[in-house]
Amino acid sequence: MTETEQRLSASLMRVNHVGEVCAQALYSAQSLATRDLKLRADFERAAKEETDHLGWTRQRLRELNARPSLLNPLWYAASFGMGWMAGRTSDRLSLGFVVETERQVEQHLASHLDLLPATDHASRAIVQQMKDDEARHALQAQQAGAVSLPAPVRWLMRAAAKVMTTTAHHI
Repeated sequence: MTETEQRLSASLMRVNHVGEVCAQALYSAQSLATRDLKLRADFERAAKEETDHLGWTRQRLRELNARPSLLNPLWYAASFGMGWMAGRTSDRLSLGFVVETERQVEQHLASHLDLLPATDHASRAIVQQMKDDEARHALQAQQAGAVSLPAPVRWLMRAAAKVMTTTAHHI
């Protein structure tokens, strides 16, 4: 890869790493918030897969001689709070939050597949696998009884994600 391509890949993988930090927080909070033992196990299983994603993106950042976002503690805290609130409201709402989050992440990852340099096979493979896993998480949450979130909540989630991804691209 050229230096420019490597910087682009590093920025995109930093954003993806932040997304996995947020996923850890969301699933951890939702797992703690639910009283349903089966749902707790489902959240914990999804969190384990997200841990794999976190490791993959962290390793790829090292390979690209890049660092993770300096704001990861902030992203984790904010995501944990959102997951906790959704989980304490109701399990069906919490599952709806998972569906919407994973659908937005899947779209985001698809855009990264379009942006990543064609020669960056390692990053592309990671992003593709993450995209497939996130789609499966959304489907599982939908099948478990998720409710659709109101449009203003979805818009607010998109706006928050835009702030996070734009900032993480650089910081």
